[in-house]
Amino acid sequence: MSIKNVRLEVMQFLEKNIDSFVENYLIPVEKIWQPSDLLPDSESENFLEEVKELREYAKELPYDFWVVLVGDTITEEALPTYESWLLDVEGVDQRGGEDGSGNGWAKWIRHWTGEENRHGDLLNKYLYLSGRVNMKEVEITTHHLINDGFDPGTDSDPYKNFVFTSFQELATYVSHNRVAQLAKKGGDHKLSKICKLIAGDEMRHHHAYSEFVDRIFKVDPSEMMLAFHYMMKKKITMPANLIRESGGKIGDAFHNFSDSAQRIGVYTSMDYVDILEKLIKRWEIDKINNLTDDAEKARDYLMKLPDRMAKLADRMKIAEESHVFKWVTPAIIK
Repeated sequence: MSIKNVRLEVMQFLEKNIDSFVENYLIPVEKIWQPSDLLPDSESENFLEEVKELREYAKELPYDFWVVLVGDTITEEALPTYESWLLDVEGVDQRGGEDGSGNGWAKWIRHWTGEENRHGDLLNKYLYLSGRVNMKEVEITTHHLINDGFDPGTDSDPYKNFVFTSFQELATYVSHNRVAQLAKKGGDHKLSKICKLIAGDEMRHHHAYSEFVDRIFKVDPSEMMLAFHYMMKKKITMPANLIRESGGKIGDAFHNFSDSAQRIGVYTSMDYVDILEKLIKRWEIDKINNLTDDAEKARDYLMKLPDRMAKLADRMKIAEESHVFKWVTPAIIK
């Protein structure tokens, strides 16, 4: 049987439990929080007073903080790209099913997308109300990012895709959680709550995708090991790696955005290493049996990789001066 056919068989095997995955890792629409729960109520007589209070707290947050919050928002707003990419994965059929809604995996992706979509909605509205950023420039960057697309290097391979999502959901949790901590430290408790709730969603999603990988390791260990090795040797690409400002070239803003995140400790090169170590531990890479020779070599590479990457991370230099983004100008931030 070809590698592709084996993957399809494994995806069909996992699909039998898709309803339990949805039940265990996602929250019904009527029970989960919505953006309007966390923002000033536009129907309330106190709306303008609530907006004024939000803007006052926002004034206390520093420049790099706003750069990172904008970057996180733009990343969340590019959700159409991520959904279309996942719907193209082998084993996902968005056209099948008796009701025309697709197979179980299509159901998972749509429900996951529904939860994720709230993040960009909420953060975008907060930025708009804050008065701290140039919203048109933010919107242009988001538009560009969706137009430019996204290639995580996974092709349509479900094994590689699930490694990517396991890693990326945890990375997004780290970023939103750190922003929440900084907002709280800066006195903006409402923004802190917003980012904390978003981070909670990301962690649940991380647990789901890492569970998919764990189950694949149990039925197709060698190929799953090779896929994990492939993704880590290639390095995980951040969803916003093609980000650009108006008039700029594809990807020209990502390095400066990453520097801002590193300067204030929101997401660093050591966080990348820490996430890799967590995945190795979560999937018990050192204990997996019945591997082919190539998969054994892949395992050896993975077990040594965190130490190698930590040494590289220690030598990384971050620019001390903040890049002036069109999204956020220093004159706006007091």
